[in-house]
Amino acid sequence: MPLRDVLIALVVVSIWGVNFTVIKLSVAELPPLLVAALRFFFAAVPVIFFIPRPQAPWWLVIAYGLSMGCALYALLNTSIYLGMPASLASLVLQVQAMFTIGLAFFVFGEVPRKLQMAGAAVAFAGVGVIAVAHGGGGGLSALLVLMLAAIAWGIANNLSKKAGAIPMIPFTVWGHAVATVPLFALSMLFEGGPGVLGYIVPPSLSVVGLIWFLAYPATLLGFAMWSGLLSRHSAATVAPFTLLVPITGIASGVLVLGEPIHPADVAGGVLVLIGLALTVFRMGPKQAAVQPGA
Repeated sequence: MPLRDVLIALVVVSIWGVNFTVIKLSVAELPPLLVAALRFFFAAVPVIFFIPRPQAPWWLVIAYGLSMGCALYALLNTSIYLGMPASLASLVLQVQAMFTIGLAFFVFGEVPRKLQMAGAAVAFAGVGVIAVAHGGGGGLSALLVLMLAAIAWGIANNLSKKAGAIPMIPFTVWGHAVATVPLFALSMLFEGGPGVLGYIVPPSLSVVGLIWFLAYPATLLGFAMWSGLLSRHSAATVAPFTLLVPITGIASGVLVLGEPIHPADVAGGVLVLIGLALTVFRMGPKQAAVQPGA
């Protein structure tokens, strides 16, 4: 991979790592479901008016939007809102790779390699260590919600694979548009009805800046650059860079938010990273592309 593409990959994983810190800051100012709705509304509008319709069946676009846009980010934002540290979320959420592999077995009949199964066992052992450390009610609830988010991501990855070799930017942007409808509906239902608009009318500069980062650098720009890398290089070459997302996520959580690092989280995190490495570095060039890191 040429130096230019290495630098692009490093920029992308840095944006995605900081993304978790920005989510933490945003759910401190707005309800979590509203944050997700605004993120995907502005990620879709006005871009959707300038790109073609996706080359995939509409049921697939809708299913992708509901899983990747709606379920994943509704659950991720809620987990962080419930107290999951942004730094820890950036790490634990990456077990979506294990759920992706498991679901691919049932959907596509792809039998995981022995090393992948070993990696999954190691990664989930790390999650178990973290769960024990956060065994208090609130911490455990946030972790369980985060696991549901990882499952939603695994479903979205398999739906993306089902779409086949098509231009992915139209597919994802139209999926983002689909996600906004249920997200706004859920926000209205659970976060205060019509009064939820009071959070954004008029919007503060901080809210505008946070939503702008989530919608454009973290979603549109990050995905466009990542898709470009995958179009020029094999998934086996590009995928290992996703291991850096938790590193930049932890660094931004500690430096920006002052989040503490507990010994049990370090131990569990090391196991998760080892498990991910065993899985990612064994990817063959013909395997499905790894979806962006939240």
